[in-house]
Amino acid sequence: MSTVAGQTLDVASQFPVLERKGLHYLDTAATAQKPLAVIEAMDDLLRHHNASIHRGVYPLAVEATDLFEGARDRAAAWLGSTSRETIFTKNATEAINLVAHAWGGANLREGDLVVLTQMEHHSNIVPWQLACQAAGAELAYVPIDEEGELVLDALDPLLERGPKLVGVVHASNVLGTINPVEEIVRRAHAAGAAVLVDGTQAVPQLPVDLRAIDADFYVWTAHKAYGPTGLGILHGRAEVLEAMPPFLGGGHMIASVDWQVSRYAELPHKYEAGTSPIAEAVGMGAAVAWLQDLGMERVRAHEHELVAYALERLAGVPCLRVFGPPTADRRGAVVSFALEGVHPHDVAEILARDGVCVRAGHHCAQPLMRVLGVPATTRASFAVHNSRDDVDALIDGLHRVREVFA
Repeated sequence: MSTVAGQTLDVASQFPVLERKGLHYLDTAATAQKPLAVIEAMDDLLRHHNASIHRGVYPLAVEATDLFEGARDRAAAWLGSTSRETIFTKNATEAINLVAHAWGGANLREGDLVVLTQMEHHSNIVPWQLACQAAGAELAYVPIDEEGELVLDALDPLLERGPKLVGVVHASNVLGTINPVEEIVRRAHAAGAAVLVDGTQAVPQLPVDLRAIDADFYVWTAHKAYGPTGLGILHGRAEVLEAMPPFLGGGHMIASVDWQVSRYAELPHKYEAGTSPIAEAVGMGAAVAWLQDLGMERVRAHEHELVAYALERLAGVPCLRVFGPPTADRRGAVVSFALEGVHPHDVAEILARDGVCVRAGHHCAQPLMRVLGVPATTRASFAVHNSRDDVDALIDGLHRVREVFA
């Protein structure tokens, strides 16, 4: 339980997994735990409404279709998109690959430029490497400064080169940095570039308004936003999506099929080949409704308070280096750190003995690790169910790590 801005955010009892005694789950940046509302929504679908969607006219099929499309409608409205511009994929990685393959294949040519940032997740690097290699295009990166924030002055000379696309993470999964995506989109559009924003970490943590951000593509994933695995979401500008070729071919994404050619379905189904992740979409819709009931301003305030407390307590641990912006105002609910003389995996293993669940490794950001000058970090990431007690358990555990390696 945590008191923030005069309100109490007390939701830990809604997460069945947290009934495990002594568990301090600090790995939400990897995957969020699921509240009972999500579990029950998926259980209800599978028990009472399970059927293939969009084709059947019998009641089960109609009910399943309504639940599936209702989840799409809810997710789109929540972030300020539209249902026809909201595409379901396997995960955020597939959503970015969809854009890199379909949009990149149609638009990138030899000598073109794609601009990314040094803090991107591999999911927003490797697909563009593949797309640029196929087209003969070039990749360039906006650097970060010593506090883990983008050097936006370095963006200007790159934009002067007329890039075809700028890709940027909304909130870093390593540094926690919250990037000024509205400004970046505005500047990139003025230079004639399309923009893809990776919102995987931002959507569960921050109020997000896609109309204000105005990116051409915005991606996120359900399982980091208290929903199930197996579902990613791509919000795309309708006119851009309509001009792109399909990513995958097969059933459901077609209007008609002849021996030699096919006509494709209207948005969003043009990009949703095969049987859809029906239960996963329903679970995502329940997660969105649950977050809406909490209120994203309250979610942000709660996690901001926890990160501020964590930064304060971590500052008291000797020989510990914290990466990213020094204040909670400039970062999301993630704190990565390194303890001098101790490998991050050893830190995580010793913390785990006391039920403190953190992530150790390169966090799918190996280029960023090289910029930071470390092979890996230990990362604690916070959620709506965490409290100061979890932070205290982390700090106590770090002191025990130092004792072990003294």
